[in-house]
Amino acid sequence: MASKVLRAVVLGPPGSGKGTVCERIARSFGLQHLSSGQFLRESLRGGGEVGVLAKQYLERGLLVPDHVITRVMMTELEKRRAEHWLLDGFPRTLGQAEALDRICELDLVISLHIPFETLKDRLSARWIHPASGRVYNMEFNPPHVHGIDDVTGEPLVQREDDKPEAVTARLRKYKDAAKPVIELYKSRGILHSFSGTETNKIWPYVYALLSNKIPPLRSEEEH
Repeated sequence: MASKVLRAVVLGPPGSGKGTVCERIARSFGLQHLSSGQFLRESLRGGGEVGVLAKQYLERGLLVPDHVITRVMMTELEKRRAEHWLLDGFPRTLGQAEALDRICELDLVISLHIPFETLKDRLSARWIHPASGRVYNMEFNPPHVHGIDDVTGEPLVQREDDKPEAVTARLRKYKDAAKPVIELYKSRGILHSFSGTETNKIWPYVYALLSNKIPPLRSEEEH
């Protein structure tokens, strides 16, 4: 590992494949993949004050408000001051980006740009296992048994805001919130944007960028 601690963020709208990109980066470069969704689920199970707050929103399929997710993430990041990490799903808003600024300095921000129609198609075909956060796409990553989680055998659900009628509004909301965050990181010279419709085609460029920052643990071909 490099001697300097590397802090990176992957930004992208719902359905952009940022979770997949983060998993590949984590495996290839040894960065911890810190998912805001995963931390929220852990808070939920823990049953503390923040977990109870978050539960009220998640049960209705809504985005958790700024102040709740910020509290969750700040607590987790404080524990990891000496570690390499990669943030997935945070910051989503300028308020969250400013909170992040107060505890660390980012080295790298990757922004994924996927055509609107591709995102709509991906999200409308997306079903999840609520307890684990496992995501299935009925077109290119379906479960072995239709409507059933591969690991637990429990039923899959479609989030209210993944339903076709809600997707357009959800993507517009993301874009409005993310625009000032993207502009902030662009002005600092740490933003790197990648466009395309397939994660496998974007990945080699992301891998090349990271390779200039930190020595890879695994070659690109291992994916």
